[in-house]
Amino acid sequence: MVFSARLGAHVTIRSAGIPLATRLKERLYFRHATRMRLKRLLPRPLYDVLRVAATPWDTLAALRFIADGRLALPPAERRRLVRRLYRISSHVDCPHDESQILECLTAVLTLPETVAGCIVEAGCYKGGSAAKFSLAARAVRRELVLFDSFSGLPEDAGDAGGHSIFGRKVAFAAGDWRGSLAEVQENVVRFGDPASCRYVPGWFEETLPQFREPVAVAFIDVDLASSTRTCLKHLYPLLSPGGWLFSHDGHLQPVVEVFADSEFWEREVGCPRPEIQGLGTDAFLRIRKEAGPVDGAG
Repeated sequence: MVFSARLGAHVTIRSAGIPLATRLKERLYFRHATRMRLKRLLPRPLYDVLRVAATPWDTLAALRFIADGRLALPPAERRRLVRRLYRISSHVDCPHDESQILECLTAVLTLPETVAGCIVEAGCYKGGSAAKFSLAARAVRRELVLFDSFSGLPEDAGDAGGHSIFGRKVAFAAGDWRGSLAEVQENVVRFGDPASCRYVPGWFEETLPQFREPVAVAFIDVDLASSTRTCLKHLYPLLSPGGWLFSHDGHLQPVVEVFADSEFWEREVGCPRPEIQGLGTDAFLRIRKEAGPVDGAG
């Protein structure tokens, strides 16, 4: 099957052009709903073994992370951190891959101190990724700022549907991906480092315009194109040169179109569209902000 997605006015991505490894990963990995059913039905040790067996890319990423001498942690601490990540995923509903989180943590743990700013997560769900990020935040003494409605997706979302870059139909409903503030905080207290965290409840269009602090690393997992636009508009200008912005929504066609829209970047973000790794070919998007005449001030 060949699935075409229009990106802005000039770019078309076809699923046939997606790397084979990415397509195999998308087919092999359990869909989120299936994983959650198995998690409820199976004894936790059996589920954990099954999940590890089904995600060899996560195992490889974990081994690379442990072997990475650039990280601001000794080898024993890297091994301990990886074990804690897997433990969090065992106890908390985490729709991400460990390899994706490990890539973010690598960015956090290798940033020079000269790259100013906090760590931001937009879209917390149940707090699994927040707990993981908080452990890295503690290690490098940066604050983790968590933005979420803590009420799920909004009722008036007009872009809650479409297709993925893999050709699958996608639909969201009001309240989907809801994790209450109390639930997220409880999971961070139980598995992460609550002292590193600051919570900012509310809809993104209400909270993000009030945020003015430099950002070193941002992780966006918001599902909707409208929410992605809001996050990019308000967070990217705050991203310090040398900092990273990640999106967990690169598989969603409406979100891909936002990232690919050069006019949006120029008009609303205030800079040329940066290089976006994985755009149209991967569910996980990465932007490294370079210093330049427009965005060098952060």
